[in-house]
This record gives sequence, structure tokens and C-alpha cells, in this order.
Amino acid sequence: MSRRSEAVVDERLPTPLYHQIFLILHGQIVEGRLVAGAQVPGEEELARQFNVSRITARRALAELAAEGMVTRSRGRGTHVTARDHEPPPVHGGVEGLIENLMAMGLKTQVTLLDFGYEPAAPDVAAALQVAPGAEVQRAVRIRSLADGPFSHLTTYVPADIGRKFGRKEMAREPLLGLLERSGVVIGSAEQTLSATLADTRVAPLLKTSIGAPLLRISRIVQDSHGRPVEYIIGLYRPDRYQFRMSLDRVRGEDRNTWSASVAPATGEPSAAPRSRNREKK
Repeated sequence: MSRRSEAVVDERLPTPLYHQIFLILHGQIVEGRLVAGAQVPGEEELARQFNVSRITARRALAELAAEGMVTRSRGRGTHVTARDHEPPPVHGGVEGLIENLMAMGLKTQVTLLDFGYEPAAPDVAAALQVAPGAEVQRAVRIRSLADGPFSHLTTYVPADIGRKFGRKEMAREPLLGLLERSGVVIGSAEQTLSATLADTRVAPLLKTSIGAPLLRISRIVQDSHGRPVEYIIGLYRPDRYQFRMSLDRVRGEDRNTWSASVAPATGEPSAAPRSRNREKK
């Protein structure tokens, strides 16, 4: 069984240890792993988890509180701050990254970092509509262009589907292609775009600095019967990857709105990686 990779801190890095812990906790809150009202590990637990002093752990929590991410109170501990007026996430198109790269004639290299099966965490179970603890396939990959790595991808697939292909296939072929080859008929997908910060685990893999901004894309892919067959979380370097959409102006009776439209097959893909030999517009 594969274990989910945990972020760690490294005293050899120029970023202070307390700020490294802050970035890790900040990412867990932004990504929803620590939901509003959830209790954050205290100073003693953080000190033990990251092998740092309580003063370092206390400073990380203080920085979270200063950012308004948590509320600290004596005797009750530290809890994630509720956001009553948090803006809704921006939903982008579902055009596939790999298909777009192929259309542009760009080749990527894949590094498979982790592959195995594990019990579904609550967020994964909710996305795949399986019982918490149900077995799922988990894979972690880095995709790179000639300029270097541009995406960190974590995918989850129900175990009964995932057993139809293995580690070697995952290291060579796009997951959607493997699903379709396994008999899955892809029907639809729901995709959410947000932003996060590179923590001590992801930053070295994407060859960027700790705390650097990253584009976060989560996607739930469903088959033709509406069953979720893939849950993917992608972290992208914004200097090497852009998400583009074509919009049409729709005129209504009481107001005018923008509506996403499908780009023509011969047009430039809506999700395109930046490359040094491409003009940056």
C-alpha cells in the first residue's frame, strides 16, 4: 500500500523553518484539507511532527493568525477561520492538457514519483463518491517540457478500474487514454481553478522557490453513466503554464453575460504551457 507523501521542513533551505511550516498549513487550509472550524495541531504537536522547537511552531501559528487563516484562543486551541463571504471558485473549461500539448506538437516527459493503492481520504472519497477508506489507486507524476518541470499531478482512480493497468503504463501514457483503453467511456468533467503556494515538498520537484505561487486545478472526470472515474489535483508553474478560455458575449433580456465557447480544432488550445521559444503575449 502506498502512503501519501507528507511535506517536511528542511533547515538547509534559506526559508526560515517557521515560514516553511506556515506554507504547509496555509496550503492545507486553501486546499480544503483543513476546513473552516477544524482544529489545527498545537505548538507541541507541530514541534514533534516537524522536529522543531515550540518557539518555531508558535511563530508559524502566529503568522497564520496574522494572515487571518486561523483564530487562536487560550484553552480552546487554534481553529481554521470561517469565511462567511469567501468568493466562489472560478470554474474553467475541461479541455485536456495532454490533448492540447499534442495539438501544439509539444512533447512532455513524465516522471512517476509514486504509484500504489491506499484507503480513500475523506476529500478523495467525496470526489469519487466512494466510502471513506475504500481502496483507490494513487499516482504522483511530474510533467516536464524542454524548459523543465511545469506540473505536479496527483491522481486517484477507483481500485476496480485502476487494477486494469499498472505502474509501467502510468509512466508512459496519459491517464485518460488508459481509462478509455480499459473500457471506460468518458462522459463529462468538472474542473475548478484556484491558487496555492509551493511548499517544501512540491517546490523542489517543480524547481521553484518555496512559497512561489502555483496554479491549482482540480478535476473530477465522470463516465457516460455519471460515475466519477478519476480525481486529479494538478499544481502548475504559472510562468510555464497558462489557462486560456474563449468567451462569447451573450445578450439577455435583462442583462448581458459572458459564456465560455469551445475553441475551433485548428485554434490555439485554451490551456497552453509557456515555453521559452514561444512568444509570451
